[in-house]
Amino acid sequence: MSVEAKKTREACCSKLKLFLASMAFVYFAKAFCGAYMKSSITQIERRFDIPSSLIGVIDGSFEMGNLLVIAFVSYFGAKLHRPRLIGIGCLIMAVGSYLIALPHFFQGEYKYETSMTHNTATNSTETVLPCLANHTMTDEDDIPDLEAKTACEKAAGSSMWIYVFLGNMLRGIGETPIMPLGVSYLDDFSREENTPFYLACIHTVGILGPMFGFMLGSYLAKIYVDIGSVDLDTITINYKDSRWVGAWWLGFIVTGTVVLLSGIPFWFLPKSLPKQGEEQSKNKGTELTAAPEQENFLPDENQDHEKEKPVTFQELAKDFIPSLKRLFKNSIYSMMILTYLVAVNGFIGMITFKPKFLEQIYGQSASKAIFLIGILNLPAVALGIITGGFILKRFKLGVIGAARVSITASLGSFCLLLVQLFIYCDNADVGGLTVTYQGNTHVSYDPRTLLSECNMGCSCSLKHWDPVCAYNGMTYASPCLAGCQMSSGTGKEMVFHNCTCVGEMMTPGMNMSVVLGQCPRKSSCEDIFKIYMFLSVVGSFISACGGTPGYIVLLRSIQQDLKSLALGMQTLIVRTLGGIPPPIYFGALIDRTCLKWGTKQCGGRGACRLYDANAFRITFMGLITGLYFLANTLWGVLYFKLVKRQKKIALRNQAKENGHDGNNTSNGHANINIVKNKEDMNNESTI
Repeated sequence: MSVEAKKTREACCSKLKLFLASMAFVYFAKAFCGAYMKSSITQIERRFDIPSSLIGVIDGSFEMGNLLVIAFVSYFGAKLHRPRLIGIGCLIMAVGSYLIALPHFFQGEYKYETSMTHNTATNSTETVLPCLANHTMTDEDDIPDLEAKTACEKAAGSSMWIYVFLGNMLRGIGETPIMPLGVSYLDDFSREENTPFYLACIHTVGILGPMFGFMLGSYLAKIYVDIGSVDLDTITINYKDSRWVGAWWLGFIVTGTVVLLSGIPFWFLPKSLPKQGEEQSKNKGTELTAAPEQENFLPDENQDHEKEKPVTFQELAKDFIPSLKRLFKNSIYSMMILTYLVAVNGFIGMITFKPKFLEQIYGQSASKAIFLIGILNLPAVALGIITGGFILKRFKLGVIGAARVSITASLGSFCLLLVQLFIYCDNADVGGLTVTYQGNTHVSYDPRTLLSECNMGCSCSLKHWDPVCAYNGMTYASPCLAGCQMSSGTGKEMVFHNCTCVGEMMTPGMNMSVVLGQCPRKSSCEDIFKIYMFLSVVGSFISACGGTPGYIVLLRSIQQDLKSLALGMQTLIVRTLGGIPPPIYFGALIDRTCLKWGTKQCGGRGACRLYDANAFRITFMGLITGLYFLANTLWGVLYFKLVKRQKKIALRNQAKENGHDGNNTSNGHANINIVKNKEDMNNESTI
């Protein structure tokens, strides 16, 4: 008989471990896909020639998908086959990823913005005169008539970003069951003391997903978008150029396939499992483990009866509103949601635009910025998450202990964030935008300042962005605006000579030529960037240390029967108000710092090519710092509420010990609460 019990226990554990491994893989896959989406934001913005505010809407469509179904999946899904629902979600996510890649196959070749004609870029036998090449061009000539513009936009596929929007929304719908149903399933059937460690393992494996996602994004950002269908020798830009678009579409095919594979094991897992170690702990902890189960406010017999009897949709729906009321009457839970909401606003805004921030403030290429985030920040986050889980396991911390770890980590990372605000590089020297043509600092949002006496006779278009770098370290918006008289070479190797504007800052006898591309930043900027990245990595580690403890505070503050609903509502609220708005308002405010807008193929404003670095930094870092300050303040209030609650529990238990006979007249619900309070005190006894 004992042998059979042992086999049953081993089978239970093996299925639980299979579920644990499957959850870890699916966390990896969804994070892999999500991180690749984040890393491709810049490429998508440039490919569809859209502003940061619109790319924020596209990025927020993932949370919009969550919003559509999260409440129903979390509540009704908890009563259904949870593993199978996760498998269905993975299938939907994969379809969404493939849909995002679809516009590439419908659009024509990418035509990047340039002031030169095709012959100028490819024919080295002709001497070209950039200053005179578009002598008769005016800004009005750039704008086609309405009929031509409509035909042009149709050919260019300017509205194809809608496919990306819808595909990302499908990804959001598909990811919905994974977190609330997966975590509640694991917590229901594992030992209570093992849950923090299991969650830490899942999140640690999951954090490898963003690492691989950002590394894939970095690699594909160096590969030209139309690879295999164009002659790369005719391309006059490289991956460091703000007009460059990488092979963003290829990554969504890869990530979609990985997500599809991750969902397969869930189709073969059972609807429920016996509690892990149930037989071993039966004699040891019957009284304590019974209390949380009674928090369902239903007798055990009714629970067993529910498992056997099919539950109708009407019965589930009838209990939905009362369950919500019970949930939000829990002040600790409501405060946790508010704190998460503010912190996630800052985090989502930061992770969405951090690659752009590294490009504009420190002069890094999109590929390098994405790579460094993936190879430095994300491993630090993984180490932080596993460290937080280890601290909880090692010191057997309860709710108060977990809250202390979480708030300490939050305060530490906030202090480092404040320091990062003051570590930056100055604006790049761009003639007519950040400096005058004589080299004096003067930031201007007015395109007319691109004109000067040195290029006045060239009748240059002010709309084109085709940057060239002079040997004096200054960048000019185009060869024409640099006053260049002739050119030599072909493709990326083209050089423009006798540039009159360059001569205004040159000593006699120095080179008055320019080469294609924006000038690199000063060497001192690289050292400043290294200091920033060091602080960023340390801050990521410290912040992540509080992740698992914070999650445990949430889990231990809600009743057993409301666990799936609570996690689902947390995901619903935080992703709705913390996931959708930040990319939009961060993007809209960042757009206000743009100095030079690109021009679409069919006329009109495209993506931003150059930002005012100082205004960008103050806007971006100021928003993040303000949000994290508010989150830390809320954490402080939450901590004092937790301590106050534990003091009340201690007093109530003391009163019960001193006069337990008088408590015999209290009703059943009060007894239940007292037993639970005693359990909470046991959890805190090791602090």
